[in-house]
Amino acid sequence: MLVAAALCPCPPLLVPEVAGGAAAELDGLRAACTDAVGVLAAARADRLVVVGPAGPEGRGAFKEGAPGSLAGFGVDRSVRLGAPDGEGAAEGRRLPPSLAIGAWLLESADWGGVPVTALGVGEPLEPEKCLGAGRQLAASAERVALLVMGDGSACRTVKAPGYYDERAEAFDAELARMLGGADAAALGALDEEPAQSLKVSGRACWQVLAGAAEGAGLGGELLREEAPYGVGYFVAAWS
Repeated sequence: MLVAAALCPCPPLLVPEVAGGAAAELDGLRAACTDAVGVLAAARADRLVVVGPAGPEGRGAFKEGAPGSLAGFGVDRSVRLGAPDGEGAAEGRRLPPSLAIGAWLLESADWGGVPVTALGVGEPLEPEKCLGAGRQLAASAERVALLVMGDGSACRTVKAPGYYDERAEAFDAELARMLGGADAAALGALDEEPAQSLKVSGRACWQVLAGAAEGAGLGGELLREEAPYGVGYFVAAWS
């Protein structure tokens, strides 16, 4: 059963070494992510699963200790999924970027004590399959917690990765309501088409969360919402 979830964005700039001189611009976002991960730590879960968007090579399950790297973002920094003291598998498939950022968040919070696995989810995955995957995760242990990575629209300004789309601000506002209110039913019914056209990276992962949260009776709190680079970033905690 799902007992808690932390929802965090996954821009590489969340890592101060990647952001460099611009690191201070996301200080508030990092602090909110730390608070959200703290909710997971307080939930006394039996299992933590990090869920994040992934391309074809990064989809599927990852075991504790799976390696990741921030080298693709110009920083010689390795991360590992859980196993903060160097224990666990050192080899195997590398974490996709979103899960590597999730692993970094857990390392930054000195996460330990609860087994950590991960699931890379392809953004084209149909909503019903996302919901089914979430139900399976919730049934995998008596007390399950999720760290769900994903960004909102990437079309908030003309300098955004997806250029400007007048629908983006309203779409993100509704996302903020759903995520902050732990509205699993609304997330589960989120339309694929506008999410895809607005270059939302978190749709499928949030729908996995929606499936996991069915019947759990969780409440939510929106800890942070901003769009400093024309991309919607949200931090929320469900418990």
